[in-house]
Amino acid sequence: MLSTIRNFSKTIYAKVLLGIVVIPFIFWGMGSSFGGGSKNIVVKIDKEKFSIQDFTKFIQSFGPFDQKIAPEEIENFLTKYIGNKLIEKEYEKLGIIVSEKSLSQLIKNQKEFKKDNIFSRTEYEKFLLANKFSAPFFEAKLATSEKSNQLLNFIGGGIVPSEFMVNTNYNKINQKRYIQLINLDHVFEKKYNFSDNEIKSYYENNIDKYNEVFKSIELLEINPNMLTGTNEYNDLFFKKLDEIYDDIASGEKMNSIVTQYNLEKETTFILNEKGQNINYEIIKNIPDYLIKNIFSLDNSEPTSLIETEDKFFILEITKSEKIQKKIQNEEVKKNIKENLQKKVKIKLMSEIISKINQNNFRENDFIKFSKDNGANIQKITIENLNDSKTLKKGAVNQIYSYPEKQIIVVNDINLKDNFIVYIEKVENASISYNSDEYKKYFDLSKIRLTSGLFNSYDNYIKKKYDIDINYKSLNIVKNYFN
Repeated sequence: MLSTIRNFSKTIYAKVLLGIVVIPFIFWGMGSSFGGGSKNIVVKIDKEKFSIQDFTKFIQSFGPFDQKIAPEEIENFLTKYIGNKLIEKEYEKLGIIVSEKSLSQLIKNQKEFKKDNIFSRTEYEKFLLANKFSAPFFEAKLATSEKSNQLLNFIGGGIVPSEFMVNTNYNKINQKRYIQLINLDHVFEKKYNFSDNEIKSYYENNIDKYNEVFKSIELLEINPNMLTGTNEYNDLFFKKLDEIYDDIASGEKMNSIVTQYNLEKETTFILNEKGQNINYEIIKNIPDYLIKNIFSLDNSEPTSLIETEDKFFILEITKSEKIQKKIQNEEVKKNIKENLQKKVKIKLMSEIISKINQNNFRENDFIKFSKDNGANIQKITIENLNDSKTLKKGAVNQIYSYPEKQIIVVNDINLKDNFIVYIEKVENASISYNSDEYKKYFDLSKIRLTSGLFNSYDNYIKKKYDIDINYKSLNIVKNYFN
């Protein structure tokens, strides 16, 4: 990940942003915490304490202006904040500094600030204005970025991969593979004859899966004409909406609001999360975005004023209940069959994998399996790791993870595509030092080599510092921004 930061930092705008992303590669457990007495402290690193105020300023510097910030985003900000503090400690211990003279020279050497190849104060000022940066803010972040580059070079600078390593990485990507493949889905299809008793048994053993929440609601769309007698979205309309909002907050129900403001009669619906009625028919006059709102509301506050897609609705949930889907329901039947099919797939593939692992499924067994199950063997040539003409990328990646003469089971996470693959032959590839692509694979090898060092440094940082998070203070910050 440090190498990603290195590439990102090549742009001047990114150098400013690096102030908050310089150490997302540090992974520490968020389980440590401390309790009483330190209400104003959000985190403690070794013996140094960091205040809520400092953390809040950090969020305000980089978070969205005048918007709520979700609790999980606050935790992400805390990760970056702690990362910054750890890096600052590393700068200090390693003696990494950027003097005013060095910073001045760094700014003057940025091509974005040059005119006719000479530093232009005007171009510099234009950049600051265009990006809404103050000079002190930008220069502080640029100095931090330069320190981070020095740290990166300290960790991984000077590493040169050997020609052997370059060729190894080139071969991993560009070797050609000749495979034989049996599509297991053709085998599975012949085993999908499920009796009514099997379907019924699965339903009864998993009956809780087929409960569904239906909500009874009263819904009324509010428009300007209903409240003001005009079609304009004017101040009076929004003033009336505020009054309705206050009434709802005070506990008023739909009937009371309709009577008080002389509104039209609300419409009543019973629906599930898919927008279907009790007969599983789609309710056409409730849009999807409104259904999402309905099912995100807390039943403890049944009446709400909703603004969405530039429309306003008063919504009241009058009842919420779980209804048992019948086995005759086509959707239920389809789901049961899909799950029974998945069980067939898992059982058969597990048996094959077990035999492979015990070295009891070799090339002859591969051929016999094809004949016994009436499944054709396809011969396929995969040109390289990025060849997805015949098989999907995920399947190719799995095949390239195994050696020649190996038999493997290949499938995707949803068990939609499933194969037995015999890797018949691997044709290795090499690259000459004089090749036009040599530098590309040299850089790739360097990234892979240095990433190992960076991972070691990650672990070193993780063990080096004691990090204690005060979750009570963190919750105060979450509430403040929410």
